[in-house]
Amino acid sequence: MSPPAVTMFTRERCHLCDEAHEALERVRKAHPFALTVVDLDREAPEDKRAAYDWEVPVVELDGKKVMKYRVDEARLIRLLSGRD
Repeated sequence: MSPPAVTMFTRERCHLCDEAHEALERVRKAHPFALTVVDLDREAPEDKRAAYDWEVPVVELDGKKVMKYRVDEARLIRLLSGRD
């Protein structure tokens, strides 16, 4: 099975995004996953930009939105552990 795919949608000069990225990296040390960081203003597809414009940071797990604004590390670990 391939590692879980986590995508974080972010923006420049976003302190919540910085905190979320740090939390993702802490979790990733113990629970490996593939992490992609996407700048909402520069790289994101239009549908994601429209959907997440006011919610950054947004975290998706295997393409499904699981968090916004902050990363709940305990919840992320549970979600990663329950992945089929």
